[in-house]
Amino acid sequence: MRTVVFEAPPAQAVHAWMPSSPCGPGCIEPIGEIGTARVVARALGVAGLLLTYPMCHLATPAGRRDNLQREYARLLLRCLGMRLRVVDKRIPTDPVPAERAIASRVGAERAASAAATADVRYADRGTGVLVVTGHIGWTDVVALAAVQPLGFVARADLIDWPLLGGLAKLMRVIPIERERLRQLPGIVAQLGERLAAGERVAVFPEGTTWCGRAYGTMRPALFQAAIDTGTFVQPVRLRYLDGHGDRCTVPGFVGEDSFGNSALRVLRSRGMIAEIVLEPPEYPGLDRKDLARRCELAVRGDEMSRHGMNDTRWIEATATRVEDPAPAEPTAPAVTHSGVDRRGLRSRAVAVFRGRGRAPEHAPRTEAASDSARA
Repeated sequence: MRTVVFEAPPAQAVHAWMPSSPCGPGCIEPIGEIGTARVVARALGVAGLLLTYPMCHLATPAGRRDNLQREYARLLLRCLGMRLRVVDKRIPTDPVPAERAIASRVGAERAASAAATADVRYADRGTGVLVVTGHIGWTDVVALAAVQPLGFVARADLIDWPLLGGLAKLMRVIPIERERLRQLPGIVAQLGERLAAGERVAVFPEGTTWCGRAYGTMRPALFQAAIDTGTFVQPVRLRYLDGHGDRCTVPGFVGEDSFGNSALRVLRSRGMIAEIVLEPPEYPGLDRKDLARRCELAVRGDEMSRHGMNDTRWIEATATRVEDPAPAEPTAPAVTHSGVDRRGLRSRAVAVFRGRGRAPEHAPRTEAASDSARA
């Protein structure tokens, strides 16, 4: 009799609104692997961390639990064979040291190492922020928490997974059943309450996982919580790289993949990097569709195709093709109340974001948002 551990079947689309991804096993490209002994050692390390964290969490004073959770997440990444690299694009850096670092290979390596260990945070403690990013696999949650602890909106059955379910409860995951549309307003309301209370919450607006070389469109529904509470949105560009710095699809949890197969694939792989890039924060504005488009542009940038996906040749040719959404029209630059373009120096925006206040109740609207409202 075969014992199945961590078996988590993919969600099946039961209505037209429910997001669907054409990514499958053909998208996963293996990289260098380690030996069996090291795989076992990694697995034991992961199991030890998952088993001890609940006890350590309860034994730690509330004021120190954020640091505990972040350190555990970073240790968990190491046990999975991943290095963490964090890049903060919210505050401009002095170009002179950067040029010197680029000119020197040793300097560039040191700069990358410093970026990976920098004390970067999504927001100051007590400042609510909605973190949005693309969804590749179950390791996304660990990578995001390794920067700064935060809650998540995640698939409802995660609560029932062995070991991970207990962690999900401690992290105060907001469960969502994507096949039940009637629950969506309640999820948005619950998310809004968390943000208004000064909590950090991450969402995956694509609604499903993609392989990392292709992407879906960010659905606007959950962005309404940021608009209702006047909370800044933090776009995060999350990707996985191999030892050569190329895109890596090993962590992709797609198609008919099970958690057991996915976990074993990750544990076997050598030299992976989880890269998290924090883009400048976005004002919530008044239009959730416009906010979703702005965040998608920030997260994807020039990687986006007109169909909201990148590098579609990596998608299995035999996969069922989902109907692409209508291509989004280019929007006007997102102007802050300081009159600076989204891609420029947004000093006042960052100042407000970093605990000095909430977004203005009536933040300036982009031209695209105004046109949408008139329509």
